[in-house]
Amino acid sequence: MDRFSESAGRLAGLAGMLLGWRPDEFWQATPAELGAVLAAMLPSEAPATRADLERLMQRFPDQNS
Repeated sequence: MDRFSESAGRLAGLAGMLLGWRPDEFWQATPAELGAVLAAMLPSEAPATRADLERLMQRFPDQNS
């Protein structure tokens, strides 16, 4: 039970800080709702790699170089 209360307290704090949720809003939300809101805040794609940037530079060369 201690693990649950620690995790729930941490999640409630994050929901308050990141989402502006008050405690009652956190406790009324389902785990799926919380997960969906947090997932929407994360980037949907991985950042570009060096290879991605090199491909783009070859495809679209800078006209001023």
